[in-house]
Amino acid sequence: MIKTPYLLFLGDAPDQLAAKVAQGIKDWRPENAVGQFRMEGCKADVGLADMTLLEAKEAGAKTLVIGVANRGGVISQEWKKVLVMALEEGFDLASGLHNLLRDEPDLVAVAEATGQALHDVRVPEVEYPIANGKKRAGKRCLAVGTDCSVGKMYTALAMDAEMRERGLKSTFRATGQTGILITGDGVPLDAVIADFMAGSVEYLTPDNDSDHWDHIEGQGSLFHVSYSGVTMALIHGGQPDALILAHEPTREHMRGLPEYQQPSLEALRDMALSLAKVGNPDCQVVGISVNTQHMAEDSAKAYLAELEDSMGLPATDPYRFGAGKLVDALVAL
Repeated sequence: MIKTPYLLFLGDAPDQLAAKVAQGIKDWRPENAVGQFRMEGCKADVGLADMTLLEAKEAGAKTLVIGVANRGGVISQEWKKVLVMALEEGFDLASGLHNLLRDEPDLVAVAEATGQALHDVRVPEVEYPIANGKKRAGKRCLAVGTDCSVGKMYTALAMDAEMRERGLKSTFRATGQTGILITGDGVPLDAVIADFMAGSVEYLTPDNDSDHWDHIEGQGSLFHVSYSGVTMALIHGGQPDALILAHEPTREHMRGLPEYQQPSLEALRDMALSLAKVGNPDCQVVGISVNTQHMAEDSAKAYLAELEDSMGLPATDPYRFGAGKLVDALVAL
């Protein structure tokens, strides 16, 4: 078990979106977040108190969590200086990066010398099966995005919370580092060998009560040339009964790909649904989740109303305005 509470390490994050791991923990498990540690040049801020290692230790923090999701998941030498100091100050380390803590000899040596633990969240701990495509009892909902980092995890968490508040049967199923750090369980999907990715999603969402909903954390985008593989695994392994379209309308281009533009919601709807029907012919697109954090409230509400008129689907920002419309759509199925 990873010891709580956390000091969230933002490093030298180049923008706010790069600190999405820390932001997710702060937003969904605020009781576990004591403060943030930012290096010189950091352009992210999750709204917590900036703390030194000593201040965080005095505030009760037990684990330094790498809250940055950089491209390629690399631990830089600049970061490593802080990580070594944290171990020496008595912190455990937790990371969801592809570059594993346990593969860094200097970090391993310091951890062994100080008696501190290294937690690599992005390491599969189960021998997952190859997907068989057999229909499972229970219901499943998956958010698919026009791009990476548009709010698919927040959508699933918000819908799960709304259903639980209504007394409905619901579980959030984490498939990425942030979701696993928030819930303490899940499948690190993008670290699973490709042939077993869809099978790992089947494993994550087993047979359940007929009125139980699994909210599967979405990953990547079918339209993102870097990360479309994980999305396909979720669609076929998850066999969703319902799809939620996720979008961030203020993007100038695909995340990390300035040569590519985001697809339209109509294009996402048509492609995702056709692929989902391979595994579940009864799948339906039931709503739209829009990340409106960079829009004024009036503009956001007007945009959502326009989407509802043009797409014929309920549209909301589930984190900002609540997930009620999307849950209503599930209940109506």
